[in-house]
Amino acid sequence: MKVGTKIKTAAISAAVNTALNYLEKDPENNAPKLMDMIDKLVPEDWYKGQRDAIREAINEKGNWFQLIQKIYALDPGVRKAFFTNFITNASLKGSARQEEVAEENNCNVPWAILLDPTSACNLHCTGCWAAEYGHKLNLSLETIDSIIRQGKEMGTYMYIYTGGEPLVRKKDLIKICEMHPDCEFLCFTNGTLIDEEFCQEMLRVKNFVPAISLEGFEEANDSRRGEGVYQKVMHAMDLLKENKLAFGISVCYTSRNFEDVSSEAFYDKIMDKGALFVWFFHYMPVGNDASVELMLKPEQREAMYHRIREMRGKKAIFAMDFQNDGEFVGGCIAGGRHYLHINAKGAVEPCVFIHYSNANIHDCTLLEALKSPIFQAYHDNQPFNRNHLRPCPMLENPARLRKLVKDTGAVNTDYEAPESVDHLCDKCEEYAKNWKPTADKLWNESHPSSGCAACGK
Repeated sequence: MKVGTKIKTAAISAAVNTALNYLEKDPENNAPKLMDMIDKLVPEDWYKGQRDAIREAINEKGNWFQLIQKIYALDPGVRKAFFTNFITNASLKGSARQEEVAEENNCNVPWAILLDPTSACNLHCTGCWAAEYGHKLNLSLETIDSIIRQGKEMGTYMYIYTGGEPLVRKKDLIKICEMHPDCEFLCFTNGTLIDEEFCQEMLRVKNFVPAISLEGFEEANDSRRGEGVYQKVMHAMDLLKENKLAFGISVCYTSRNFEDVSSEAFYDKIMDKGALFVWFFHYMPVGNDASVELMLKPEQREAMYHRIREMRGKKAIFAMDFQNDGEFVGGCIAGGRHYLHINAKGAVEPCVFIHYSNANIHDCTLLEALKSPIFQAYHDNQPFNRNHLRPCPMLENPARLRKLVKDTGAVNTDYEAPESVDHLCDKCEEYAKNWKPTADKLWNESHPSSGCAACGK
């Protein structure tokens, strides 16, 4: 890391730590004074936009202030690890290093790395792309450790487990937490394997956060995940709350469940259970047998767009929709721009939903994978649409993905039933065409000064 960057990073990290220690003494009364303290500790122009946004949220004593209070109800060790690893390491120190490496190598460097410890799962959910991989693949403990060590050299301190069901490998995941206490680990899980013993392990290592998959209320959830799963998830959430552990909810919304998962009652339910965040993922028709009927109609997706914004204004939970919030992150965040995915056989993919690759982590370094043809194509072509409500090169811009894959010679990484890029993109053509008018209307309404999304004028 360059000397100037080191000095800036050290200064802001020290300021954040001082402020957090101050907040720890009396969260409710000291929170409004927090940003004034940071202002005195760092130069005026450093992270000014972020500081102003935090100040406004705290001073209003609204949803974000209430969410801060919930965070301070967590186990103190878990809370401290989260603040240190997520804010200082991943978002301050890490981001500075990522920018340096990206500039030096003319490639993307991710803020987070998603990886599959295993392709095995104890469930078989309708429409799950992971089920296509088969159940016999695993990344060894040594390989996961190597990925993380390489990632930290580039400034990546955030690691997210997908699968398969990652908790099939509970012991190894806890071991990795012990080996890398300076990283934060989030795990997408169906929640059925969370028990009291595992909660105690999470309390011991402090840097592991589950994101439990939930598809709505009992009928909607179990129709996709299996009978009895909803009640097991409710029990897991109760255990996590009782042990003062941080956790959130992961939702795949479809044409069938979007009403459930976007309702105020659903938000109230997961908040009452103790969830601190909810991440929404649009259903993607990945896999030869994927159900196209689960894709949303334009009016359904527009309803999701409006409802998440409404709920953010009234609920004390961090909510993000990774398709409809593209406008806040400049479009597609895959291809290493903010994240990448490594599957259970080691294939390094640009996205958890885009199963095409030129590189395998067993055969190359992480940096070499980021310089591979398809990753460079992402780097050179993002954003894929000037309307960031149409961010994805597959779902909303299928012609872009066809060209990316064919031009780079990337091969499909589904080892059970390989799917051609044409077969995948064909399923998205009608969806993309139907969504475009609505997306352009919403974009023009929310970004009137950026020019017409349809014609560019």
